[in-house]
Amino acid sequence: MSTDTAPAAPDTAPGRGIASGSDAVSGVASGPSIGSDAVPGSGATSGLGAASGSGAAPGPDASAVPGAASGSSIASGPDATPGPGPEGPRRARMAGRAPARPAPGAAVHSVSAATAALLGLVALGALLHEPVLIPPLAASAALVHCAPALPLAQPRSVVVGHLLGAGAGYAVAAAASGSAWAAALAAGVTLALTTLARTPHSPACATAVVVVLQAPAPGRFVPLLFGSTVLLVLTAFAASRVRRAAPKYPAYWW
Repeated sequence: MSTDTAPAAPDTAPGRGIASGSDAVSGVASGPSIGSDAVPGSGATSGLGAASGSGAAPGPDASAVPGAASGSSIASGPDATPGPGPEGPRRARMAGRAPARPAPGAAVHSVSAATAALLGLVALGALLHEPVLIPPLAASAALVHCAPALPLAQPRSVVVGHLLGAGAGYAVAAAASGSAWAAALAAGVTLALTTLARTPHSPACATAVVVVLQAPAPGRFVPLLFGSTVLLVLTAFAASRVRRAAPKYPAYWW
């Protein structure tokens, strides 16, 4: 009677994909795919086809295995990068598309120069005993010092625009009473005139409103207005040369 026993047949049942022995290759299944039917504890990772043990050959291409696509993987652990939270888009919407803040030195320079120009107008009015500083001139000072590259801030627009506004104001006041309706009409006429004359300057519309509502004497108001606009242009020209990094004003004279 023979004592030799036949060796046990290796377990090659479909769905496990793990053969016993030193030459076993893990991760290659004889069945359709390695999925949820993998035997727990056999070293096979469900849905990944990863090999267990040392010296094991790599499994099939990860792109062919369900769940191995990069789009379906979820990063976890301390190295995971958090996605954009709701705060990011919200802050972007609140910031809007406004220009960035100027450098502190540039902001201090432009604001101090505009303030000095307005104080000069007040001093001139005190000497002449006339109200030289009017709201439209304050708006013009802000334009020439804080936005010197705009067409609205150029000398041609500042000087001629205010003169056109004063002329439109006196003309409308002569044709109609000095009411708010007439002031609005004078502002519209000024806007049309400055557009046609290629001298866009929004504060000039306010000059027309001041003329209609306050009715200043043209013989004194117009020369003071002209001198004030020239003074604003000259102070902006000087201020742009004081600071080397400041944009040069004007972009054009006429």
